[in-house]
Amino acid sequence: MTSGAKGVWCVVVAAGSGSRFGTHKQFESLGSQRVIDHSLRTAAEACEGVVAVLPAAAIAEGIVVPDADLVVAGGDTRTASSQAGTDSVPDSAEVILVHDAARPLASPELFARVVSAVRAGADAVVPVVPVVDSIRHVNGSVVDRDELRAVQTPQGFRAALLREALASTPEATDDAQAAELTGAAVQMVDGEPTNVKITTPADLLFVRAVLDERAPGARTHDERAE
Repeated sequence: MTSGAKGVWCVVVAAGSGSRFGTHKQFESLGSQRVIDHSLRTAAEACEGVVAVLPAAAIAEGIVVPDADLVVAGGDTRTASSQAGTDSVPDSAEVILVHDAARPLASPELFARVVSAVRAGADAVVPVVPVVDSIRHVNGSVVDRDELRAVQTPQGFRAALLREALASTPEATDDAQAAELTGAAVQMVDGEPTNVKITTPADLLFVRAVLDERAPGARTHDERAE
């Protein structure tokens, strides 16, 4: 089904309940497709195989997810869901990516950049972008945003390392932290400003606007201003 880099598999995590969004955001519509379909299609272009991690109830209802080679039920936590997907990846995989389905705008070039860094010898790789907002600590002091980076997905790992990290870490904020807790070094690569995670309905509106802008035949900003 997939045609991407040999030895590379991607786990697309889409098992969340969408409590902050108000519904299952991964199944919200984006044009003629759903949020998850965009993420799976890009993963399929970049990787040899793709595992979709879905809510158990959605699987029981017979939901169809094109571009997924395997579909598994997620766990009660993010780490448990990542582990469920990783456990389904064939032993022959050399590199495993983990991607949030709620980031449908991640580009094939970003996937390739992460894979290349792992292939070059990195244990774990995360795409990052500069923090643009002014930041304050909860005690009121100003935090130097030049020293901060916002982390995105897909995150990439040597397959054996990720398996070990998820098996030994009860819970982590993301998969890179789980790897770091085992002593692995995490390398950063450039992320993408448009690679936002859909958390609120406003985020979904932003993603739709970006896709409309990219659609064939879409007018440029200058053309609309005329």
